Amino acid sequence: MDAKMFCFQCQETAGCKGCTVRGVCGKTAEVAGLQDLLVYVTKGLATVATAVRGAGGKVGLDVNHMVTTNLFTTITNANFDPQAISARVQQTLAAKRELLTHVPDQQKLPQVALWDGSEGEFAAKAPSVGVLSTKDEDIRSLRELLTYGLKGLSAYTKHANVLLKDDEEVDAFIQRALAATLDDSLSTDDLVKLVLECGRYGVKGMADLDAANTDAYGTPEATEVNIGVRDRPGILVSGHDLRDLEMLLEQTQGTGVDVYTHCEMLPANSYPAFKKYDNLVGNYGNSWWRQREEFASFGGPILMTTNCIVPPADSYKGRLFTTGAAGYPGCVHIEGSYGEQKDFSPLIELAKKCPAPTPIEQGTIMGGFAHTQVLALADQIVAAVKSGKIKKFVVMAGCDGRVKARSYYTDFARALPSSTVILTAGCAKYRYNKLGLSNVPGTQIPRVLDAGQCNDSYSLALIALKLKDAFGVDDINDLPIVYNIAWYEQKAVIVLLALLYLGVKNIHLGPTLPAFLSPNVAKVLVENFGIAGIGAVTVNAVCQFLHFRIRIALNGSGIYRIRLPGGNKIRQVLHLAGIILLILQYRIIGIIDNFVILELISIVPDFNFINKGPSARRL
Repeated sequence: MDAKMFCFQCQETAGCKGCTVRGVCGKTAEVAGLQDLLVYVTKGLATVATAVRGAGGKVGLDVNHMVTTNLFTTITNANFDPQAISARVQQTLAAKRELLTHVPDQQKLPQVALWDGSEGEFAAKAPSVGVLSTKDEDIRSLRELLTYGLKGLSAYTKHANVLLKDDEEVDAFIQRALAATLDDSLSTDDLVKLVLECGRYGVKGMADLDAANTDAYGTPEATEVNIGVRDRPGILVSGHDLRDLEMLLEQTQGTGVDVYTHCEMLPANSYPAFKKYDNLVGNYGNSWWRQREEFASFGGPILMTTNCIVPPADSYKGRLFTTGAAGYPGCVHIEGSYGEQKDFSPLIELAKKCPAPTPIEQGTIMGGFAHTQVLALADQIVAAVKSGKIKKFVVMAGCDGRVKARSYYTDFARALPSSTVILTAGCAKYRYNKLGLSNVPGTQIPRVLDAGQCNDSYSLALIALKLKDAFGVDDINDLPIVYNIAWYEQKAVIVLLALLYLGVKNIHLGPTLPAFLSPNVAKVLVENFGIAGIGAVTVNAVCQFLHFRIRIALNGSGIYRIRLPGGNKIRQVLHLAGIILLILQYRIIGIIDNFVILELISIVPDFNFINKGPSARRL
């Protein structure tokens, strides 16, 4: 069958190669083509804007906002509405025509800056400007890696813009980098530099959003979030946009209608400003991909504020509303520009006619461990590390998804020893935030510290940098922190690039490596940054990941040579006994060959952590 489209921007892309007939996400070939065209004309607008700045001119906020919103519109699972996307293409071409009048020498501009067309020409133009229009595999890979990073950065920038925070420097970079993706004079080395620069601006963009959120809603605080329901009708809010939630809560006061968060909106419950609303009940449901069953059982209207839409079932499609960059054919879209009050009365009136949500869970879960809250516990954390109560922090941030291989993250969290703390952000947390992992033994420190949404991965970076100072190490990679990142869509890409810019190495990325990485580009990431995939969860694999090591060599005589830690003889004997038992266990199941490195957890309680002092114990 001939390809009708090509898209490989998300983790679920068909065969880890690319969707060619219909997107696994549910988008049609028509929508895919229009999204490709929207990205292309946005690159054209960005090229003109960059030229205007280069000539000393000024680019207005309307152009900056259009670029970021356009890119957000093309993020996986954001907008499935061909009419809405086509309208954005037309608006972008109109904005470009106006901006072109401020370019003194248009003859020097590339074709992307000059192309124009009517709606009737869109379908014919789209196939020629998609991903495969770049023939060189490595150049294509780097261009797409950069583009997807910019999509993620645009999402976070848009959220800050909604709260009336703009950053001209970030916007100018987004537009300059977009223009660069169609510059045939750039080498692979040039593009690699731009990709890492994108990571730098990713850190800045997430910092901007963090400041915007905390200025508007206060600093998140450790909070027990209710996951049950009340007996009143409700509205369910999903996506990521806190401002939409705020407006809805204001408009539902005194109406008898409750409001629930869903998926990535869960962290809203930890902001002080939202706690004043007595009709904000808590969080309903789990990760985005389970919404078809959970939206059906909720019974009331659902508001999708951003991406993570699963094509809705008929049973609730009439109750699904979209706003912002989100959209789905047949669903009512709530309009509203930055700084404007949106009218959510259609949802409120519908909610009054709907039954109360059907309960699917009971109890509470903890949230609110953004960087300020975690750093408030810094003394306790440092003391727990120095005493050996905490041996490792595992960053398990990123996205959740549908594929069965993602059970790995649940299994991995279960297999971690009680001396490890999971630092998380994003919807990946739903794989383990309800496992009841409790606190680190002997402390009041929860074993799962949830920083919030995917953009709050910035908090995890700040925590790492503060721990680096606290322990006096020179390199962030010397910290007792390892990274096991799950990805799905493009916001996870900018998080990854931000971590690479900060110098973090040896990141495990899964459940599959991105299809848009060519073998050569993947090789660069592996060799320079230690990027690796994931594997099966075994005791040995978990220990290897955590770098808990005891070397055991079997020589020709069949004798194991074991290097024991220092300390008193009783302790050494106990360690030796434990090692012998584990050797026998592994021998029985055939894991130990003639030479092996066993990674032990339970019997290595106190010498797998950084300590640069004279008393440091190392294997």
